[in-house]
Amino acid sequence: MAATPNRQFKNICVLSGFNYGKHKEFVEAAIDLGRSIAERKLHLVYGGGNRGLSKLVSEAAFIRGSQVLGIIPRALKPLGSLSDSPTGEELVVSGMQERITEMLNHADAFIFLPGDLATLEALITLASWAHLHIHQKPIGLLNVNNFYDGFITFLNHAIKKLFHSFRNEKAFYLCSHY
Repeated sequence: MAATPNRQFKNICVLSGFNYGKHKEFVEAAIDLGRSIAERKLHLVYGGGNRGLSKLVSEAAFIRGSQVLGIIPRALKPLGSLSDSPTGEELVVSGMQERITEMLNHADAFIFLPGDLATLEALITLASWAHLHIHQKPIGLLNVNNFYDGFITFLNHAIKKLFHSFRNEKAFYLCSHY
């Protein structure tokens, strides 16, 4: 994701799946992204927890000196608490919508790795809020192994059929990876 010349990014929010299955490309992308965030001296905001792709991104960034903030809903804390392997600060919130709101409050831009339904929920919510001008923060899809191809096709179809134009068409960035 390239920053526009007039925009400075300090805090990047990365959202991803809780599990990555057998996909080594997802693992490599998560670690590379964490390293890139640290190399650029950016801070990481993420969904909290110490499992899956989130853990890999947060560890790669934290080990290289980035400040890390994990935002986790109380209900998910037992499934993936930061307490076993601290990689920065943890903010426990009441639910998923508060989590997305807090991420929006703490981040300057968003990057989505492959994810589950919770990741897709956050993507749809943030895209909707950009469309409604609730925020103007960039949203990037790291399209590892063509993971988001179907979603992008659907999004283009929906925009063409339902809207004359997407009000904030510059909100999305697509990065192919691996």
